[in-house]
Amino acid sequence: MWKLGRLWWAMRKELVLAWAVLRDGRSPWGAKLAVLAAAAYLISPLDLVTDAVPLLGWLDDGIVVFLLLRLSQKLLPPGLADALKARNAARRR
Repeated sequence: MWKLGRLWWAMRKELVLAWAVLRDGRSPWGAKLAVLAAAAYLISPLDLVTDAVPLLGWLDDGIVVFLLLRLSQKLLPPGLADALKARNAARRR
């Protein structure tokens, strides 16, 4: 159960960062587009592996969304990702 809680916390931090990328005016359009593509892929009925295949369908969604969110972070200017993470951490306190 502890690992599942840790996974949820890490996933939540990534989602909060993705939301910050979308809202920040300094974020380039490519980074915002990658976040939007991740959200669209997650809710889209079209998948690489259909969700009817147990576990593999969800795993496929998770991997593609993870890679798109990482791409969005790589497209950010140097230091902006750290600034957004610090701002999000300050809001949690």
